[in-house]
Amino acid sequence: MSETVVVVVPDADILASTVAARLVIKIIDAQAAHGSASVVLTGGRVAAKVLRSVRELPASAAIDWSRVDLWWGDERYLPSGDPDRNETQAREALLDELPLDPARVHAMPASDGPDGGDAIAAAGRYAGELAAAAGPGAGPLPRFDVLMLGVGEDGHVASLFPDHPVLQETGTTAATFDSPKPPPVRVTLTLPTIQSADEVWLIAAGPDKAAPIGTVLSGGHLPAANATGVHRTLWLLDKAAAANVPAQP
Repeated sequence: MSETVVVVVPDADILASTVAARLVIKIIDAQAAHGSASVVLTGGRVAAKVLRSVRELPASAAIDWSRVDLWWGDERYLPSGDPDRNETQAREALLDELPLDPARVHAMPASDGPDGGDAIAAAGRYAGELAAAAGPGAGPLPRFDVLMLGVGEDGHVASLFPDHPVLQETGTTAATFDSPKPPPVRVTLTLPTIQSADEVWLIAAGPDKAAPIGTVLSGGHLPAANATGVHRTLWLLDKAAAANVPAQP
């Protein structure tokens, strides 16, 4: 059963540096255990702060970045380089400055890529990339050491929104065409894929996140409640986002 841990820090800046420090250590430990590390990135303001903080940590020099696989939990189906794409944000915050192996940076397809405007085909292409990374006979998914997620004001994670049909998808990826948050067309990992990660980290800052987080951690049914890791689920929050979290026993 997955262990759930709630960590609360004073503000968004301290949250970003805290998550960055945990991420660097997790990657170092994964490389020591497996020879490589596999991380699923998320988007949003706090995610960008986390990546910038990784850049500033001296301990990040202990990482062999050429042996890190990077994936994304979801992506806006927009042209490559669009500033609203999570990939663009991550590259600007950190990735373009690292000695990464380009073949191990697994960006989700863009709308100006080989699939054109066909988001279903793009989701299928990403599913194929996941299966190829897993290797022959290993199943549809590679190992994910840590999968990071933001939490929306409505309790969504990745592009899995409350009461949306994509929540019922059982494949590894899915396309979303009527996202309640623009843009409407997206590609996302599904809940079963998210739940395959060794650790899932849910990261949130600000008072607008307090209501959904309080609901989930009180036993309510929002998509974020189903985002759990195989061995560990970490809620990494600033004080404002944790305002409605039940007192721990």
